Amino acid sequence: MARFGKLLSRPVVISGAVVLTLLVGFGLYWFQPWKLVVDETVNESLPSAAPTAEPSPGTGTGQDSGDQDASATPAPPAEPRTLVSGELISHEHTTTGSVRVVETADGNRILRLENLDTSNGPDLHVWITDAPVIEGRGGWHVFDDGEYVNLGKLKGNKGSQNYELPDTVDLEQLTSVSIWCKRFAVSFGAAELKQA
Repeated sequence: MARFGKLLSRPVVISGAVVLTLLVGFGLYWFQPWKLVVDETVNESLPSAAPTAEPSPGTGTGQDSGDQDASATPAPPAEPRTLVSGELISHEHTTTGSVRVVETADGNRILRLENLDTSNGPDLHVWITDAPVIEGRGGWHVFDDGEYVNLGKLKGNKGSQNYELPDTVDLEQLTSVSIWCKRFAVSFGAAELKQA
């Protein structure tokens, strides 16, 4: 027993234990295996423009048309117009849901993930790219080969979410969306965007 105690006190064994602890810690940080069993659900409503005031029919003051009628009723907000859309296919992980880019009445463009359902993972982002959407293993790694715009971290692996598109995004050039894992350079799922 004394011999075993001496063995554990040797610098080689202590150094090995420290290295092993560091490797386990790094592995947990890098792979984050708990994310595979923990879901993050985010459900955002689709943004719409604020209602505008419209005069009630049959009312008026007979004054200048520049005057606002106090009995004006708000018009319902204009519905966003869908520019392009697509269905998500699975890549590295089973992924379902749809994607669409909408333009709101005030001219903003939003990329919207609807009814998304995929695995959680480390460092997931939403990319709009010029890469083709290829089914199977051949499509897992193509999205960082050409042009892409990172729209930010994936807000949740389940639900419906909005991502603002920069004005510089040309929807004729960037025609696909990927749920991209930056840490392992792999697509969890992707959709080809087609004219609505």
